[in-house]
Amino acid sequence: MKVFKYLVLLCFIFSPVLQASNLTITHIRPYGQEDNRNAYFIDVLRLALNKTEEDYGGFELKQAELVMNQSRALKNLEYKDNIDVVWTMTSIEREGLFKPIRIPLLKGLLGYRIFIIRKGTQDTFTKVNTLEDLKKLTAGQGVSWPDMKILKANGFSVVGSTGYSTLFSMLEGERFDYFPRGVNEPWAEIKAHQEKNLEVEKTIIIQYPAPIYFFVNKDNHKLAFRIERGLRLAIADGSFERLFRKHPANKEIFTLANIERRRIFRLDNPLLPSQTPLQDASLWYQGD
Repeated sequence: MKVFKYLVLLCFIFSPVLQASNLTITHIRPYGQEDNRNAYFIDVLRLALNKTEEDYGGFELKQAELVMNQSRALKNLEYKDNIDVVWTMTSIEREGLFKPIRIPLLKGLLGYRIFIIRKGTQDTFTKVNTLEDLKKLTAGQGVSWPDMKILKANGFSVVGSTGYSTLFSMLEGERFDYFPRGVNEPWAEIKAHQEKNLEVEKTIIIQYPAPIYFFVNKDNHKLAFRIERGLRLAIADGSFERLFRKHPANKEIFTLANIERRRIFRLDNPLLPSQTPLQDASLWYQGD
């Protein structure tokens, strides 16, 4: 009897009969019109769902009613409170609380961190030659972000904030020396905070394995299956790579970041789950 019930559940999860009704998926609300970071992940989600529409039916993407920080979004996802999917860096803790779709949405490039700094302080970073030199400076991060724990585990001095936008004011106010950001993020963020005395650092990258995944509630097997299937179809036909390369949120990676010309300091990531698909080269950035 238990076997029969299990087979019925599998049929329900994977059957094309799901196309009978439209699927409504609520995701986090971008911070504003200039928030290309979140726009990219919404477009990837839409691509995955489009790829599976023929088999699993129509869908509607809805923004959450309120802007919320990452900690609040994850709490809402856990309790099925007006959030169905969140995109965020993976960790052992998060993979225990939620169901991950283990496809790196930025192909691992989130783990290449470029700094936002105060104007006039570039010379301080140009003189950094070793990891120990860099550790003498102080970074700023969100207190709920995995980056905070990663940097501290590697011996960095870090100041935290519960508010994303607050970090830019704290940096300008000399509460810390630099704000590490993913290589697709800092130029758009500088533009969004152009009233502040900030710029992008030109010479350094810190790097650690840090895939960012879609996460759904741990019980939402149907949505997890559909998103993963759609992403894998998009990878296979090249549409994922085209979106990754051409999306406005990512263009700075390929035009401004100059990854190969920077000093790269590699760090350990003690939060990386053992199931991370590090050996699947098709999922990770391989350079130009």
